[in-house]
Amino acid sequence: MTEKLDPYAALRFKEFNIFLVIRFILVFGWSMQFIIVEWEVYSLTKDPLSLGLIGLVEVIPAISTALFAGHIVDQREKRQLFIYCIIAFLLVAIGYYFITSPYIYETYESSKILIGIYILVFCGGFIRAFIGPTIFSLVALIVPKKVYPNAATWSSSTWQLAVVLGPAFAGFCIAWIGVHKSMGIVLATIVLGLLLIGFIKKKPILNPKIGEPVLQSLKAGLNFVYKTKSILVALTLDMVAVLFGGAIALLPIYAQDILDVGSEGFGILRAAPAVGSVLMMIAAAHIPLTKSAGKKLLFAIFCFGISIIMFGVSDIFWLSVFALFLYGITDGVSMIIRQTILQLKTPDEFRGRVASVNSIFVGSSNELGAFESGVAAKLMGTVPAVVFGGVMTILTVGFTAIKFPNFRKLDLTKDMNENE
Repeated sequence: MTEKLDPYAALRFKEFNIFLVIRFILVFGWSMQFIIVEWEVYSLTKDPLSLGLIGLVEVIPAISTALFAGHIVDQREKRQLFIYCIIAFLLVAIGYYFITSPYIYETYESSKILIGIYILVFCGGFIRAFIGPTIFSLVALIVPKKVYPNAATWSSSTWQLAVVLGPAFAGFCIAWIGVHKSMGIVLATIVLGLLLIGFIKKKPILNPKIGEPVLQSLKAGLNFVYKTKSILVALTLDMVAVLFGGAIALLPIYAQDILDVGSEGFGILRAAPAVGSVLMMIAAAHIPLTKSAGKKLLFAIFCFGISIIMFGVSDIFWLSVFALFLYGITDGVSMIIRQTILQLKTPDEFRGRVASVNSIFVGSSNELGAFESGVAAKLMGTVPAVVFGGVMTILTVGFTAIKFPNFRKLDLTKDMNENE
């Protein structure tokens, strides 16, 4: 007889609830900041390629330091690393607050301000390389192993909820109080997150190979990912799909030039995918996606591609919002299944390195996808570029289903039972 699923299992641990509050606050601030930067860059340039460059500039340091960051995370105490990441995040936010001030706009040319913004985006890429593996590893030390899948669902849900509210709030803030004061709100959220982390205790370092040479450590991590085919295929599938699904990067163009809905409409469009993801993740806490996970992941990404095409051809605001809502639902399924695979199949001593590979495969492909969309929009036009991305996503699903038949049979139920 199967034990009844407890949808609130992870929430019964006090530190995990504190962690969720911190994560919500920080992601809320980060997503606000990203939207404000996107809006400001396009307002300064009116060039879709400049939006794509935001992603490229961030992804270069994120990819180049990701593996080293994973090694550091596996070697060091996670709570302290989290504090360092938040402080670095705070310094970058101070830079944005300064560079968007009226004094800077009155003193410097737009081209110089743009360079300053790109420098700050570049610095943010380094921070991202460390914060992803740190959070992934910290969660595993806060809750017991049998609760990992439920913790992954709630952690992802919290992230998505913040991504719902952050962009919408940023869009309205830009209209109400302007870019500079909006950045001041971002600063306040980061300071609050930094204060709250004091309520989480220091954690033990579970890696038995402390002091392991960097190259040897990185090789071991890469070998583990390569040999664990369920992880490798899931990450590769998501990477290619997200790479060609970077339509979100072109939302400022849709908001300003195609749908003509201004900053408030831009905030709604930007939030729509996250609303879908949050609702999907709440449902997933009650109806787990671990059974027939491979088939469900393939179907979700197929529907992801369909939603991209629907959004690309729409010139009706609420139809576009609906397409992005579906985009979020399917992306939410994909995220939950991927995170569950990673949590269940990764030993404690490899968590930082596996999370860093995940950030290279999937996280960085968001920015590469943004760059691809920007270049494609420049060459093909905005609408054809988005439709092209959706078609390539669907073709990727078909290729994966044919090339890796064992992945279609992937079922995580046994892995969950082994951890009870």
